[in-house]
Amino acid sequence: MREESIFDDHAEPAVRGLLRRPDHIKAAIALTHGAGSDSQAPLLAALSEGFAGAGYAVLRFDLPFRQRRPHGPPMGSATADQAGIMRAVEVLRGLVPGKIFLGGQSYGGRQATMAAADRPELADGLLLLSYPLHAPGKPAQLRTSHFPRLRTPALFVQGTKDPFASPEEMQAALKLLAGRNSLLIAEGVGHDLGFARKRAKADLPPLIVRRFLEFHAS
Repeated sequence: MREESIFDDHAEPAVRGLLRRPDHIKAAIALTHGAGSDSQAPLLAALSEGFAGAGYAVLRFDLPFRQRRPHGPPMGSATADQAGIMRAVEVLRGLVPGKIFLGGQSYGGRQATMAAADRPELADGLLLLSYPLHAPGKPAQLRTSHFPRLRTPALFVQGTKDPFASPEEMQAALKLLAGRNSLLIAEGVGHDLGFARKRAKADLPPLIVRRFLEFHAS
C-alpha cells in the first residue's frame, strides 16, 4: 500500500502531507497534529496504517504554522490553521470518493472542532485525540465556547493521566456538544497517549480505529 507526498498550493493555505490509499477505498480521513509535532507524529502514522487497513484513504497533513516553521508552537495562528484544516479536507475530497472524516491530536483536534463548528458540512465525523480542554493547572479556563455549535458526530480519546483534561472533566464537557458524541478512555497514558519517547502502546491505535468505525456505523 503506497503512501505519497502531497503538496497543493493552488489556493491558500497550501496543503502539505502524506496520503495513503488502499486498493479499495471505502471512505477517507484527514489527520493533523498537535502544537509540538507534525504530520510525522508516531501516533498519526500508526492510525494511518490502521485506517488504511480498514479501507480508508488517509491524509496526514501539516498545519500552516508548521509549514512556516519546522519547530516551535503555534503563535496566534488559530485562524490560519483552521483555514488550513478546511483546505486539507477540500483537497482530500478532490482526491478520493466517499465520506470524508477529520481528526486531530491536541491543538490540531481543537482547531478541527472549531472549523467544524463554523462549517457543519465540513466533515462527516470527527476523531479528537487528547482534546486540550484546559491548560494544565487551569481547569476553570475551559476551551468549550464553541461546543454548543458543534453538530458533527465526534469520538474523543482521552488518557487517564492527561493534565489537559481528566476523563471526568471530558465527560462533563461533552454534555455541551450539540452533536452525537462518545468518549474512549485510554488507561494509564497521558497527553501523548503513550507515543512520546518511543513508549508506544501498540494496542491503542487498533482500538481507536475499531471504536471509530463502530461509532460512525451506529
